[in-house]
Amino acid sequence: MILTIDVGNSRIKGAVFEGDTILELFVFEKKELQKKIEFILKKYPNCTYLVVASVGDVEKKTFLAFENQISIHFMASNDVFPFVNKYETPKTLGIDRMVLAAGAVLKYPKCNRLVIDAGTCVTYDFINEQDHYLGGAISPGIQLRYKALHDYTSKLPLLELGSPESFIGASTGASIHSGVVNGLVCEIKGFIEQYQEINPNFIIILTGGDTDFLAKRLKNTIFANSNFLLESLNQTFQYKIEND
Repeated sequence: MILTIDVGNSRIKGAVFEGDTILELFVFEKKELQKKIEFILKKYPNCTYLVVASVGDVEKKTFLAFENQISIHFMASNDVFPFVNKYETPKTLGIDRMVLAAGAVLKYPKCNRLVIDAGTCVTYDFINEQDHYLGGAISPGIQLRYKALHDYTSKLPLLELGSPESFIGASTGASIHSGVVNGLVCEIKGFIEQYQEINPNFIIILTGGDTDFLAKRLKNTIFANSNFLLESLNQTFQYKIEND
């Protein structure tokens, strides 16, 4: 069994895998990390590896406290990946984006892939059919957009995520919801259209915390999977073991 942990900017997600099958998913706050790992390892004592991908501010020593119980591996850019990294600044490429790209290559071989991760930030990553990672884009996620409107203006309120009733907002609140939600949906559609102009034959993978909310608003044929990063982390680690 493999326990995968994804440390994001906002929260932590984990999953226990038996082969490629998820046995259980976990979502929790950073302050709960140590107790959650203790709980998971007691519940699944046959876990042999703890595999971590982190873009958050959790210290490694929190994980290393368990190194007497389980083998721990922190995914890093110098690991073995199933693609050729063509990014101009490869050392600055986030490990989450690298793992997602690896998962796309392993799950959807011999095709062009666009991975859209809708979390704190929205990232776009393109890997062509030759398994060359070419790069993509980074933009603010839904919650960042709401927060920015409040933090950088004097009168706009901080709203929770909501579904716009109309494209035309008839109040300040409705206008904010329309601008944030419809703005991001239009952005995603626009990016997809730009990639289609370059190469019309590719698959789209949508993942991240806002997957379900956004998927129903996108008409494009997409593979929506909010757990794709955890699945990719499991598959990438298995690929590393086989190819090191």
